[in-house]
Parts: sequence; C-alpha cells; structure tokens
Amino acid sequence: MAKVIAIANQKGGVGKTTTAINFAASLAHLGEKCLIIDMDPQSNTTSGGGVDKTTVDKYIYDALIGYAPLSEIVKKTEIPLMDIVPAATDLSSAETELTNMEGREYKLKNAIENFQNDYKYILIDCPPSLGLLTVNALVAANSVLIPMQCEFFALEGLGQLSQTINELMGQFSLELEGVLFTMYDSRTNLASQVIDEVKKYYGDKVFETKIPRTIKLAEAPSFGIPALRYDPTGKGSQAYMDFAQEFLLRQK
Repeated sequence: MAKVIAIANQKGGVGKTTTAINFAASLAHLGEKCLIIDMDPQSNTTSGGGVDKTTVDKYIYDALIGYAPLSEIVKKTEIPLMDIVPAATDLSSAETELTNMEGREYKLKNAIENFQNDYKYILIDCPPSLGLLTVNALVAANSVLIPMQCEFFALEGLGQLSQTINELMGQFSLELEGVLFTMYDSRTNLASQVIDEVKKYYGDKVFETKIPRTIKLAEAPSFGIPALRYDPTGKGSQAYMDFAQEFLLRQK
C-alpha cells in the first residue's frame, strides 16, 4: 500500500512545490516509485516537474469533480519512477463546485483509492490555504509534511496549521510526518532561534536535514526538471537526497 503524504503549509513561499518535486525525484532516484498530485491551482508542480500543460487535456480538477478517473490523468515524467497528476488554473473553481457536493472532503481520497498498489509514495502538493482543496489532501493522506522557512512569521502560520491538523487527526487517520526547514541560512541567528522554538513544540518530528537557500533550486523549475537533474552535485540537490534518505530511515 502506498503511503500518502500531504505537503502543506497555508503560508506561501515556504518551498512546498520545490519540496514536492525534489523529494519525489530523490525518492525515485533511490528506487521508490512516486506519484505527485498537484493540488495547487498555480500548477507550478506540474510545469516544474516537466509536464507541458499545453499538451494536457485532463487535470486533477476532472478527477475531483468526477469527469474522469485518475488513471486517465496521470502523466509520466522524464524521471524514471516519478509520475505527476497535473493541475491547471481551473482547479480554483473546484473549491466552489465542491462546496455543495456530498462527501466533498473525500473526493481526492476516493480518486486515489485504486492507486494504492501502484506506487510506494504518493505526495500531494497543497495550495497555500486551508480551504477545501487542502482539506481534501489532508483527508486523503496518511501523514502531513510541513515545509517551513526559518523566519519569525512562519511560527504564526505553523500554529494555525497545527490546529487544523490536530482537528483532522481526531477525525481521520492523519499523522504528522514532520517539519522540514527550507531556505535555511546557517549564518543567521534567527534561523537557529526559529529551529529551537519549533523543536520545543515538535521534538523529534523535526527533520535534521535542512534545505539551504540556493539559486540552482530556484532555477530548476524553469527548465521543467528537478534540481537533482539540473544541478546533481549542488547543495540543494544533495540536501534533498539527504532528506529522502533520512525519511526512508525513519520509515524503517
């Protein structure tokens, strides 16, 4: 059975999409078959993962609303063992359409039910909000991974997200996979202070691996490839490989 992990943080610009693409690529490089589901209407994971949106006629929207099964939407990428369910801007209207649907929180969970044996890990890239699209992702997931910047305002958003996760943990089988620090700069005192504060709250749920802020990580999506292929020996690529290995070690 695939493990389903929602990558969520209602604060934007914390590295959710970068993490979804490069975490999946690193897991695939280590021999684990992965599926990324793009649940963000901005659809940056789709293009950053190498899917040409101009050639796609069905998106995750179609699966949520019931127009098409997920099997007709999954796209292969240039990375062996890594597939993507693409998104498009019309996904933003799905939130409104889902509101009046029966079982609206379970649409994604139902859509991926038949894929549980096809992949080892299913990663869901969530939009920067706590709306119905993110709730669908959290309900479908076994666990949630929280990418987080080492800055003061990130702590405020983390508290709100934690409250939502705790509520869902009470209703569904959702666990906290952990907190991953992104855009890390070891030269600043603030980074160390934020990490210390988060560790007080989450303890060993904070991953030891930290993803540095690098130009190559930022550039890779414009070429439609993960950093592991764009800059294989770079600090960012190696950090995501280290994270994938730490993650797999924890699974054991």
